[in-house]
Amino acid sequence: MEKFITLLREKGYKITPQRRAVITAFMNCDRFATAQQILDHVKQLYPDVSLDTVYRNLTLLVNLGIICEIHTPGKDSNIYELITTAHHHHLVCLECGKTECLDFCPVTKESFDLIGKKHFKIISHSLEFYGYCASCHTQ
Repeated sequence: MEKFITLLREKGYKITPQRRAVITAFMNCDRFATAQQILDHVKQLYPDVSLDTVYRNLTLLVNLGIICEIHTPGKDSNIYELITTAHHHHLVCLECGKTECLDFCPVTKESFDLIGKKHFKIISHSLEFYGYCASCHTQ
């Protein structure tokens, strides 16, 4: 957690109690948490915190590369993952929302070379595969 606090300070952001609580909530939630789940954890310490405050902090943390936002089509909200491991991508079930990490990157060097020919400098990428998990596929 302290490395995330240090990064926020280095980027010139204040370390508010609410911001610290949002980061701490990631340590106590499931690996993939919704904004509402984060809010539920934060409210245990700060009952007056709003969902809007949580979303503002989530947006900041995504922009700083501290957390990853995973889009979940057809669901009420996206999910968020604290970035603690190497670069990876996700499988997202469209039925139940189950999300799994891929331990490899399917984007090839050739793909980057083709994009480079468009005179576009890539600094990062993310990729989610959408489909149905084994439980939902067999129903």
